[in-house]
Amino acid sequence: MATAVSPQNDKPAEFEEADQQIVHLDPALLVRDECNAREHDTEPDDKLIASVKELGVEEAISVRPNPDGTYGAFKGWRRGQAAQIANATAEQDGRPVRPVKASVRTDLVGRDGWTRFLSLVENDHRKEMDARDTLAAQELSLVGMDEVDQARAVRAMGLKRDAVTHLRKAQKLDDATLRQATAGGMDLEQTAQLAEVEEIPNAPQRLLRALAKDQEEGRGGRGHWDQEFALLMEEQTSTKARADATAALEESGVTLLSSLPYGTRQSARPLSDLTTGLGAPLTADNHHGCHGHCATLNEENQPVWYCSDPAGNGHKARKQPKPPRSAQDEEKAAEKAAERARVVACNRAWKAAAGPRQQFVTRLVKGKTLPEEARVFAQQVLMDLPEFYGKWAIKGDTTDVGRFLGAKDGEDTTAAELAAALPKARLANILFAQVAAAYEADIRDPKTYDMVRYQPAYLWEAPNPRQAAYLLLLEALGQADNGSYALSEVEDQAVAQYRPQTPDAA
Repeated sequence: MATAVSPQNDKPAEFEEADQQIVHLDPALLVRDECNAREHDTEPDDKLIASVKELGVEEAISVRPNPDGTYGAFKGWRRGQAAQIANATAEQDGRPVRPVKASVRTDLVGRDGWTRFLSLVENDHRKEMDARDTLAAQELSLVGMDEVDQARAVRAMGLKRDAVTHLRKAQKLDDATLRQATAGGMDLEQTAQLAEVEEIPNAPQRLLRALAKDQEEGRGGRGHWDQEFALLMEEQTSTKARADATAALEESGVTLLSSLPYGTRQSARPLSDLTTGLGAPLTADNHHGCHGHCATLNEENQPVWYCSDPAGNGHKARKQPKPPRSAQDEEKAAEKAAERARVVACNRAWKAAAGPRQQFVTRLVKGKTLPEEARVFAQQVLMDLPEFYGKWAIKGDTTDVGRFLGAKDGEDTTAAELAAALPKARLANILFAQVAAAYEADIRDPKTYDMVRYQPAYLWEAPNPRQAAYLLLLEALGQADNGSYALSEVEDQAVAQYRPQTPDAA
């Protein structure tokens, strides 16, 4: 069945605004276009076939002409197949052989990226596409476009900057996790971030809970998400550091205590509890040739050296052995271990929270107008010149100031040069960047020292009032900015005692 086509159009086609010619095509001339976005579920179902047999294809499909005389369907391929099936049995069923109405898009010949994009939009609005098809089609369409078309397509799909990078990361998820992310309402950037930390146990569930908190607040921000993602990244870094330390021990030929049989592990003793037969201390160096030489890693990923068979290798226990442990001793030991685990978890969470917090400070500083509360806060610090600010100033490290002012990694531009390039109206932003850098240095290490009790302390347990004021200021500014920033759980725990109490709480 012959047909006419539109003349070639060299100008970029506007979205659904290009010259189109509706013609009637023989369904036998239809093939699936190579840029059809749908890769899964491409066959027409029984309901669609029955409809086409009865009524034909009422809505035009979209095709591109091929050199061999066929037409590639990038929109409506399922309807085209249904028409082919209907015509194959039309004569024996006493039905007419029907052509298919088609929009022939000669302007899309050679424009694979934009064709794939139009196919993606069509399929996304019709029967739900497989999530992986959607991601793959989005990436391939964007990669195949010039910058102008790519910018328009990104806006049309509701994507953000770095969309191609996010798409590639998101496709690394397995099908089940990808469906879970899509059903949970994760956007493309969040799905890509999930792909970065999916190896951490329960990462999807944790991020979905954080996303639900942001959604419940109804401000459109992602403060809880950012905090949970930062914590997962910190856990992933810690896990990798331990794996690397373990691999380094194995590569050096050291036997790991965890790889020994259970009974052998039970009889193993740390070298610090043992001596040679003559009473000399045992160390990693003088014990290295012993058949029982092995090691494990402590919480800081440093090796702790053991002997798996002290008696068999002629070692002696150090004098004044510990008395047998009672049930009460066991209980205290368990409490101590639990407390140590809590300290490790809170320290890790405190360090992870610095990322989202400093990203928010950067957004504040880069804004055209600094919130008035931030200006007053910075001004108060600069007028009072507290001790912590002086200590920070003496060190002369303005790395954080430069980062807050927009310095990029690897740049040689100093904070002073960045500040000088800003207009006078941004002076408050510069001052807040400097004050925030001093605070960040002051609270960077979670471990501190209680000068009253003369013992170690932790900021997540007892920050001083000025440290709490800084965190509460950022929390208030983040909530005012549509919830774009929220304190992490460990920070919220730290400032709880400084929050204004309601009458009920009092």
